[in-house]
Amino acid sequence: MTTPDIGLGNWFHQRAVRTPEREALRFEGTTFTYGELQGQIDAVAGQLRGGGLSPGDRVGFLGLNQPAFLVTMFAAARLGAIFVPLNFRLTGPELAFIIGDAGVHTLVTDGAHRPVVDRIAGDLDVTVHLSADQASPGIPALDLAAAPIDGGVTTDGDDVAIIMYTSGTTGSPKGAMLTHANLWWNNTNALHNFDVLQDDVTLTAAPLFHIGGLNVITLCTLQKGGTVVLHRSFDPAAALQAIAEHRVTTMFGVPAMFQFMAQHPAFADAPLSSLRTLICGGAPCPKPLLEVYAERGVAIQQGYGLTETAPMVTFLAPEYALSKLGSSGRTPLFTEVKLIDHEGGEVREPNVNGEVWVRGPNVMAGYWNRPEATAEVLDDDGWFRTGDVAFVDEDGFLYIADRVKDMIISGGENVYPAEVESVLFDHPAVTDVAVVGTPDERWGETVTAVVVVAPGKSLSLEELREFAADRLARYKLPRRVEVIDALPRSASGKVLKFQLRTQLAHPEGEADGT
Repeated sequence: MTTPDIGLGNWFHQRAVRTPEREALRFEGTTFTYGELQGQIDAVAGQLRGGGLSPGDRVGFLGLNQPAFLVTMFAAARLGAIFVPLNFRLTGPELAFIIGDAGVHTLVTDGAHRPVVDRIAGDLDVTVHLSADQASPGIPALDLAAAPIDGGVTTDGDDVAIIMYTSGTTGSPKGAMLTHANLWWNNTNALHNFDVLQDDVTLTAAPLFHIGGLNVITLCTLQKGGTVVLHRSFDPAAALQAIAEHRVTTMFGVPAMFQFMAQHPAFADAPLSSLRTLICGGAPCPKPLLEVYAERGVAIQQGYGLTETAPMVTFLAPEYALSKLGSSGRTPLFTEVKLIDHEGGEVREPNVNGEVWVRGPNVMAGYWNRPEATAEVLDDDGWFRTGDVAFVDEDGFLYIADRVKDMIISGGENVYPAEVESVLFDHPAVTDVAVVGTPDERWGETVTAVVVVAPGKSLSLEELREFAADRLARYKLPRRVEVIDALPRSASGKVLKFQLRTQLAHPEGEADGT
């Protein structure tokens, strides 16, 4: 039997052939049908091929969310090339490292980010530069009217489709090689778990260069024939308005995004009845936030995943959204999970923490040009070590405790920051909080809460400890509080705890309550 081509470029083409008239994308007042987008994809593929792009070459994209991102990605796939989405919040030297590490042949940049590329141009060995929007001297624009290709390259499922670089919070960033099969099987899992419908309208405001923004539900919706409402970036007021205007049914976000929406003055009266589900990932979702949306009749369904797993590992089915509040759910049909203790044995008892290991067709092929790093996380049986700590309850539902590296060891006791944050988040004066371990001569590490306080409110260490005393063991209570204006976050919304730890280890003044 002939193996079907499940490559990115082919499945979108097949969808466009079958439903060319359906709305695929809405962006800043313009609607694109599947047929129109496919025409642009084939035109850009023709332009890229004319620039010397061959199968296996890398195509980088630097810019905010926009149709050109998706067009470039699918065009590269049509040619058998590899797409490299770039984090637009990185500095010039950081981008130069990734572009060089990936060996990017063709680089597409939007006008807003052209200056940073110009500053590092001398450090780049890129064959072709293109603009995602307007041409500039020496930088032609993507040509949507170029002579289109006549059919795409047939891809193997094990061919690399995307190299997606991890955040690089420790050491240099690593490029996770996601194959066409990884993306296809992730979406197969998602289609079964999310019950994506052909009439769904999903709002994509999370950055597309991040696996959550791209492949939790955006590509699934396109695969099914639904509509993606695309925002250049996340804005809570714009998101609430879009939900009402476009009758949005689904949306992916990290906890901070849903938190900012809930804190916006328009939230109380915003019409949310069209929403079937909000899908939350990237970090554990505080229970108080889940309850805020539940009061509005909207279930936030937590999922758990990583860049290296394309990204789905577990998902909480709708019927358990409230009864298993705080859980990341169970594995989808084609993915396995096991927990490994610190001695290397498998955890089989419920409610016992272990490191999450994942196996399935959605697990990456490895890290680009990093065989040693790949060997550290992928064993011979295909199990991927996530570095995350979790437990499974009596019913088989996974609960993420925290990152192994974020765990605090204070006085010999293990403290998982996510548990403490969930409690502190419920304090009426707290609008945002991160818990980290800081060095302590007596305890080894001490639990430190970094808090953003609501306008007009104040908060002391004693007040916070008293508030949490009935819900947390004494050794988990913060011994130090730092109040700041805003938590540092990555473009995907994750709190940069390594940055907080560095700042707290070298304070400019005395901490509150020490």
